[in-house]
Amino acid sequence: MNILFLCTGNSCRSQMAEGFARSLAAGSVEVESAGIEAHGKNPRAIAAMQEVGVDISAQESTRLTDAMLERADLVVTVCGHADEHCPLLPPGTRKLHWPLEDPARATGTEEEIRTEFRRIRDEIQERMTELMELASHDH
Repeated sequence: MNILFLCTGNSCRSQMAEGFARSLAAGSVEVESAGIEAHGKNPRAIAAMQEVGVDISAQESTRLTDAMLERADLVVTVCGHADEHCPLLPPGTRKLHWPLEDPARATGTEEEIRTEFRRIRDEIQERMTELMELASHDH
C-alpha cells in the first residue's frame, strides 16, 4: 500500500504525518508526503517530532508530481487548501481529508507556539494509528 500525505507547503503537517507513518508502518507501507508548493521543513515540526522519538530531519520538502499521484493507493490531505486544490485522482485511489490546523500560523510566545505544534503532532499521531489499523485490515 502506498500512502501520500498532501499539504500546502509540505513543511509541517504532512511532514509529521510522513514521519509517524514511517515509524508505525515499519516498512509494510510506502509513504510519501508532498505539497502543492514546497516551503522547506519547519524546524519546530522537527523539534516536536524529536520529542516523541521520531526523526524527520532527513525527509525532503517536495512538490507534488503526477508520478506520486499515480503511485498512491491513498491520498490524505492534511489541510483545506490541499483538499480544495487536490488534482483529480486516478480511478481507484482513495482520498481522506484530515482538517488539521496549521501550527506554523500559531502566534504568541515561543512556548505557546511549541504547544500548538505538539497538539497538532498528537492529533496526527492519533489519526495515523487509526489509519494504520485500517490499512492492516485491508491486506
